[in-house]
Amino acid sequence: MKIAHHIAYLSIGSNIGDKKKNLNEAAVLLNSHDKIEVLSISSFYKTEPQNFIDQDWFVNAALKIKTVLNPEDLIAVIKNLEKDLDKDGKPFRFGPRIIDIDIVYYDNLVLKTSQLEIPHPRMHERCFVLTPICDIGAHTIHPVLNLRSDELLNKIKIQKTQKVILLDEEA
Repeated sequence: MKIAHHIAYLSIGSNIGDKKKNLNEAAVLLNSHDKIEVLSISSFYKTEPQNFIDQDWFVNAALKIKTVLNPEDLIAVIKNLEKDLDKDGKPFRFGPRIIDIDIVYYDNLVLKTSQLEIPHPRMHERCFVLTPICDIGAHTIHPVLNLRSDELLNKIKIQKTQKVILLDEEA
């Protein structure tokens, strides 16, 4: 029997401690899992916090992974990894955190449960998610909105300004 491999895109972010190191460590740990292979990593971006703005800026990136895990098992692995890297966890929703990992896309799946929503429910409103996704999957189609990721990003850029700065271009 052939094992099905799935392609997923993850958004990763950190705004506590050595942010870039936190993201790199998360990518290494994901890749070391026997059922996950990190295929590509976007550039790293310094991003202005959203929702709760009275906190340090984030560093965000995106990962393209290949996995045999179903979405529920993948999110369980992700949540365990977040707990391993951040023993205290985020103090409140949208608050500061050492690591935050979200599933943005999983194949062309549309899923909504009490634990998980794919595609990510707010990804199409967030430059800090779409900018790195576009580095590694610009033509990935949002299965509900039926638009490519780069088209979604262009729509946001027209509507409002969210500060997302390529980390290497930081002054």
